[in-house]
Amino acid sequence: METTRQQAIIVGVQLQNDTNFAYSMEELRNLAAACNITVIGELSQKASRINPSHYLGTGKIQELSMMVEDEDTLIIFNDELTPSQIRNLESSLDRQVIDRTILILNIFADRAKTKEAQLQVEVAQLQYMLPRLNGMRESLGRQGGGSGLKNRGAGETKLELDRRRIEERITALQAELQGQVERRQIQRRQRHKNEVPVVCLVGYTNAGKSSLLNAMVETYHPGSNKQVFAKNMLFATLETSVRSIRLPDHKTFLLTDTVGFVSQLPHHLVKAFRSTLEEVTEADLLIHVVDASDPQHEQHMTVTSDTLKALGADGIPTVYAYNKSDLTDRAYPAVEGGSITISARQSSGISELTGLIRSHVFNDYVQCEILVPFDRGSIVSYFNEHAHVQEVSYEEQGTRLRLECRAADYERFRGDFVELSH
Repeated sequence: METTRQQAIIVGVQLQNDTNFAYSMEELRNLAAACNITVIGELSQKASRINPSHYLGTGKIQELSMMVEDEDTLIIFNDELTPSQIRNLESSLDRQVIDRTILILNIFADRAKTKEAQLQVEVAQLQYMLPRLNGMRESLGRQGGGSGLKNRGAGETKLELDRRRIEERITALQAELQGQVERRQIQRRQRHKNEVPVVCLVGYTNAGKSSLLNAMVETYHPGSNKQVFAKNMLFATLETSVRSIRLPDHKTFLLTDTVGFVSQLPHHLVKAFRSTLEEVTEADLLIHVVDASDPQHEQHMTVTSDTLKALGADGIPTVYAYNKSDLTDRAYPAVEGGSITISARQSSGISELTGLIRSHVFNDYVQCEILVPFDRGSIVSYFNEHAHVQEVSYEEQGTRLRLECRAADYERFRGDFVELSH
């Protein structure tokens, strides 16, 4: 059975000094497409402020009303609408009205796969709905149509019932989420105990973070089937994926893929996803992935930086990875200071990026030459597994190793071997 795509008109108000308006309308179009909605028209208005009652001025409301011929056509507004704006617009236009926030929430609801992501999206949706129930009080009250208070009371009672149910559901979901958060904190503490560095991929939605994670996994663990879902669409990744990357010299770090950022991300979602994004605040290094082929990539970088600042992660060392360079005229792979030009799709620049990661997260290693007595063979096994052993020879007193190991491991075993050079 063929499903017909919903049609919509997108509407926005350009305020004075708003230089990103055209881009944000284009992004609204992309968000609609991600919800399987076809945009058939666009209406915009320049104004010094947004109309508090109807978002648009009276003339524009009439113009919009004439544009909407089909009663099934949806009207999508570029900003988050207040409860009264939604009510007034639906009354004036006699059409369903939604805003940018509910569009993003719908995409998240559709894409959430893990239990935690689903819980977080539901909390965000309910928090969005709660004040909008309040805005419906008047229209519910009007249903009485002047036939006494009885009907209106029934409407309000139903409203209170809905509100209480939503509040109870939010409380229950948040308790369940807390359990998920605590479980992840235990996992994080375990990682800290194991002293495994954490490297986080951050960036705008659809910059290629998941593709980069997959390229790293395939480079260092070919055929391991540990790839994550990656697709050229907004918000393909909604949950944090962590992969352990073990380099040929036995150094290991954890690579984390995170949900992408977007301009005007609904504050409900920032709050709901804060626990997911906490991974970012505890990282040893951030890889800020940028879609270099997107003409708006500088704007995307600003949005990402602002979001990281809001999370309290702006002080973490950051490497900028300009991805999708195969779609530009940039030379790649190329390293310049703390930036690198790569193509995750072609796995080009992976070794150079690994070199940058190494220089940031493996600076607590020591080069040494040691002699391990034969009755301490387990230490030799440990270093073979967890250090980069460059040379081995056998002498009368034991096994001689020239190696590079973590300073913590060196200190841990220093009473069990003879130090020849350090």
